[in-house]
Amino acid sequence: MNVAKMIDHSLLRPELTVDDIRGGCDIAARREVASVCVRPSDVPLAVAALAGTGVLVGTVAGFPHGDTTTAVKAAETRALVGAGADEIDMVLHIGRLRDGDTGYVHDDIAAVVAAAQGRVVKVILENAYLTDAQKVTGCRIAEQAGAHFVKTSTGFAPGGATLADIQLMRATVSPAVRVKAAGGVRTLDTLLTLHEAGAVRFGATATETILDDFAARLA
Repeated sequence: MNVAKMIDHSLLRPELTVDDIRGGCDIAARREVASVCVRPSDVPLAVAALAGTGVLVGTVAGFPHGDTTTAVKAAETRALVGAGADEIDMVLHIGRLRDGDTGYVHDDIAAVVAAAQGRVVKVILENAYLTDAQKVTGCRIAEQAGAHFVKTSTGFAPGGATLADIQLMRATVSPAVRVKAAGGVRTLDTLLTLHEAGAVRFGATATETILDDFAARLA
């Protein structure tokens, strides 16, 4: 099991400086994680810092609330792809999903998928604000709109990834769509429990702690 390649090292907090981003990219490269997930303005920096390392550069669109217009989300995505982003984690329109406006939610996601030009798109549901029925609807819409992943959380809502949510999301989408857990994944045991339930990627800030624990257990 390659735990490092399950981790998207998260560098999304608003107070992070350029030096913080460089340091986070250094961690990502040294630990050979799957990707970094940086703020949109940090994409060029991360692309330069990680060139040749095999670590992907991910970023976010419509983050963290999901309520920018579809046109803005699509334009943001096109700009980020142009800057070198490999993966886009977008927030669906949480309020429209709660309204039951499935057409709006579908078209919003589909526009970002199209703008991503084949790059991986992960759709963040922000489960803390949703009922189980809304989570199921959101997952199904994301798959219908062409997303590659469904994701639990931004990490900025009142709650993050839970075992029950991972089980529900994995049971809802087809094998073609993967599940990402984010928000509160701070220990190796949490990661392994959620992986057993079906998550294959994890947004984490405690990357080094998780990987040090894994190495110690292997030893």
